Amino acid sequence: MRGWVTTTRSSGKIAFVVLRDGTGSLQAVLSKKDVSEAAWDAYGKLTQETSVAVTGAVRADPRAPGGVELTASDLRVLGPSHEFPITPKEHGTAFLFEHRHLWLRSRRQVAIARVRHEAIQAIRDFFYERGFTLVDTPILTGAIGEHAGTLFATDYFDLGKAYLAQTGQLYVEAAAAALGKVYCFGPTFRAEKSKTRRHLTEFWMVEPEVAWSDSNDNMQLQEEFVAYIVGRCVERRKPELAELERDLAPLARVVAPFPRISYTEAVEKLKGLGGDIEWGRDIGGDAETLLAKQFDRPVFVYNYPRKVKAFYMKENPADPRTVLNNDLLAPEGYGEIIGGSQREDDYDKLLGRIREEQLPEGAYGWYLDLRKYGTFVHSGFGLGVERTVAWICGIPHIREAIAFPRTLYKLWP
Repeated sequence: MRGWVTTTRSSGKIAFVVLRDGTGSLQAVLSKKDVSEAAWDAYGKLTQETSVAVTGAVRADPRAPGGVELTASDLRVLGPSHEFPITPKEHGTAFLFEHRHLWLRSRRQVAIARVRHEAIQAIRDFFYERGFTLVDTPILTGAIGEHAGTLFATDYFDLGKAYLAQTGQLYVEAAAAALGKVYCFGPTFRAEKSKTRRHLTEFWMVEPEVAWSDSNDNMQLQEEFVAYIVGRCVERRKPELAELERDLAPLARVVAPFPRISYTEAVEKLKGLGGDIEWGRDIGGDAETLLAKQFDRPVFVYNYPRKVKAFYMKENPADPRTVLNNDLLAPEGYGEIIGGSQREDDYDKLLGRIREEQLPEGAYGWYLDLRKYGTFVHSGFGLGVERTVAWICGIPHIREAIAFPRTLYKLWP
């Protein structure tokens, strides 16, 4: 076996080495009388994170890490590790993120990474099994999906400014007219100068788009999707969730259908809970948390005021002050994990919103074409992977939910 040293201990003639190799942990036992002098000397040089090759016979031992033990006949040092900076003692968060490339080796970070991997595989499987087609959308774009003030811009040859994509949504809308049910999945970028535990400047988002789907259909797809991801992680990643000391009871309650309340009802409820929100304002993070605490599973808040939402959202025929959209709020203080909407399919109304937002019409000519050539009812949403993983893992900060987080103050490693 080849791996890295986690811990060592010795009684003088018998030595124990716990190794990890990326698949799990294994305890190797060396007897001074049964191994060569070179192997015993090599053991004496072992330090935390030394990489080694150990040869021996495997036997079952329920007391050992991983349930088996290796009786070693040989041990060789492959790569020494001098003064590994992350020791078993407590380290501050700032120190750990400065050494993120090494901190990833810890049991907690490995557990988070495996839950993230499971969640991502569940996302792909969910859509594959339901006949969705993956469409890769551009990261460099000339069209603004959300708010102009939160864009990373760069000069793009002789064509002016290009932007790092905030969303792939506009492009999957075009693809939905070709393929019916589609999704994109990749990194997105927001230049918000936010310091909260819920924000990253670079994060991964999955965005399905479905033709002939209205706002109600959209919410039904979202609740099936989230319940599937959570159920899959609970079913297949119990050891990792146990390592993270995650209480599984709240996750067991994540089954469809989810409660739904309108924005107007949410404002009234928040006022009754002592909030100072007024109708017409967006619901902030603290208010989202307060609202979500009233439910035992994720909750939909739908039909927000049009003035606080994006230009592409469908005007609500029953109340033109609002749009046909929803946010999905996770319980336990994790806030919004999904934003979705029915899209505006009326050419004139969409053009009006683009002008109202003072967006460059030329950059959206192709987007308006979708309403000119066979317009159709369609809806979609975006789920933030890191927020979802943080919630499933029960970790307090989103930055641990991705291997190398990018925040306002973090560009290395």
